Amino acid sequence: MSTRAGFVALIGEPNAGKSTLLNRMVGAKVSIVTHKVQTTRARIRGVAIEGDAQIVFVDTPGLFQPRRRLDRAMVAAAWGGAADADVVVLMVEAHRGVSEGVERILEGLATVGEGRKVALAINKIDRVESQVLLGLTKDLNERYAFVETFMISAEKGFGVDALRTWLGGQLPDGPWLYPEDQIADLPMRMIAAEMTREKLTLRLHQELPYQLTVETENWEERKDGTARIDQVVYVSRDGHKGIVLGNKGETIKSVSKASRAELEEFLGRRVHLFLQVKVREKWQEEAERYSQMGLDFKDGNA
Repeated sequence: MSTRAGFVALIGEPNAGKSTLLNRMVGAKVSIVTHKVQTTRARIRGVAIEGDAQIVFVDTPGLFQPRRRLDRAMVAAAWGGAADADVVVLMVEAHRGVSEGVERILEGLATVGEGRKVALAINKIDRVESQVLLGLTKDLNERYAFVETFMISAEKGFGVDALRTWLGGQLPDGPWLYPEDQIADLPMRMIAAEMTREKLTLRLHQELPYQLTVETENWEERKDGTARIDQVVYVSRDGHKGIVLGNKGETIKSVSKASRAELEEFLGRRVHLFLQVKVREKWQEEAERYSQMGLDFKDGNA
């Protein structure tokens, strides 16, 4: 039997639904999903099987106007993911239409999209009337020569199977790139850190959306089949540490409990999770923090 395999980059503005689509395509939670924008930092790859094709998804950070070093590194990672892919899927939110951000991405596609297949996925179609959808489809296809257009709801699953089937048929012939049972190529340490960061982002979305990062410092496999995981939450100010800890430590306790529960479900075994909070004023300027996130520190240069 001949097999196919290749890379598909999902690009779009922050909150366009890329992580939700990736998780639905792969059938497991490998990418952080919150209602805060810009929560995906690294190029997380999820792997999906479609017939005889292995689709390796590159879930890129949202494309936006960068202001800080971390922003610039995230945007560079997003365009880098698109430039390395066999197929690019631009996700646009139906109810937001052609925003300034979408216009900027279309401009970028003029060069990055050259020589590769670029499809359009209009997401959140349940939020608008059909005539609005038709108008948006026409407008976007006049601005860029998409090879195919899909109407989807990543959250509800509408149109996702059709998109995945199409993607499977677009990939080059060749052997599969990953073992059949592997769903992500991120090291488990990074996936574990992302899970904790997601819980913190959900809990503290008002106060500290982008001022913290999480790293898995130690991972110990125990003889009884359980795992001990030690993580550090880095914040940039003393005041932030207090917010993360919460009154009598209740915030960090509840985050730890939620993260441990999700890790246990993901790994299928018991986990002992220990969280520490440390202040590092300049963590957003440290090369090591970037490599822990799968980003290139040099990409953050102005």
